[in-house]
Amino acid sequence: MGRIQAFETVSVVQAARDVFWDRGFEATSVADLEEATGLGRSSLYHCFGSKRGLFDAAVRDYLDIVVRPRLAVLRSGAADSSALVAYFDSLRTAVQDLAGGSSRGCLLVNCAAGLAAHDTSACAVVDGYRAELTAALRGALAAASAGPDAAMLDSRARMLAALSMSAMLLARVNRAEALAMLVTACDLVNAWAARSAAALG
Repeated sequence: MGRIQAFETVSVVQAARDVFWDRGFEATSVADLEEATGLGRSSLYHCFGSKRGLFDAAVRDYLDIVVRPRLAVLRSGAADSSALVAYFDSLRTAVQDLAGGSSRGCLLVNCAAGLAAHDTSACAVVDGYRAELTAALRGALAAASAGPDAAMLDSRARMLAALSMSAMLLARVNRAEALAMLVTACDLVNAWAARSAAALG
């Protein structure tokens, strides 16, 4: 097949993204990518340079299509805990809705346990995601409560980010426990909100 047309690139990247998401970078072969995208090796290499180039495009797509829309609720400025609860509910839905009893978890968290452990640029992308997630959680916490000081907001945001990322990794091997962790995150959010309301009242 010849050169990939511009309008086809998104579907090619998303087909490859789903393979990487399911199998990880190392376990995905070029043959797997050919089968998923319907393109030959020469076409994939012409457009993306390498398997790694296609992976990088898939990660950018994942951030733009999956991660950032989910984080948008945290940036809504809600003056209560609703944005935080909605975020964790969206993760629960993502874990519950996958067919076949197995979950993909999170492409970036999965990458942290694989490629990013020995690849500097992948490590930077994963840590950038962690920082973006933590900042969005901190902003939502700050908007929802008047009581905590900066150090407490930082601590709570780290705790929620850790629960979020841990649950999405665990979803691949124990869906029930992953869901329980996300419920725990909601319970913490609601407890903090109740404490803040009591302090103001």
